[in-house]
Amino acid sequence: MRIGELAARSGVSVRALRYYEEQGLLEAGRSGSGQRHYPESAADRVQLIQTLYSAGLSSRTIAELLPCVDARASTPESRARLAAERDRIDAQIAALTHTRDNLDAVIASTESPASGCAWIADGDVAAQVSHSAAS
Repeated sequence: MRIGELAARSGVSVRALRYYEEQGLLEAGRSGSGQRHYPESAADRVQLIQTLYSAGLSSRTIAELLPCVDARASTPESRARLAAERDRIDAQIAALTHTRDNLDAVIASTESPASGCAWIADGDVAAQVSHSAAS
């Protein structure tokens, strides 16, 4: 299939497909006129690449892991690399959870007039904005 068809089928841009090829993540055959042609399996490959990107892996890491995927071989190195990526994602989740909890505490501390913040009731927001604009 040609690059436009692969882009449509996989839901990624033609530019992204060219980038994947530049990074060694995706291979295309070439016609006599230089047009890219992909096998049917390329759509599954693009989905895998997208999944790995969405998990936070870099193109470099993906390029290191794809030969193991292609060979259907799990090496100690590939398992260690995947475990390290999982640990990195777990650390990000923990940091985001901590940040969310802090934000929840700030929200809770400012929800009542007793907080010391200038407290505006929901219905008074439009009036407060109008008053601020007129000043």
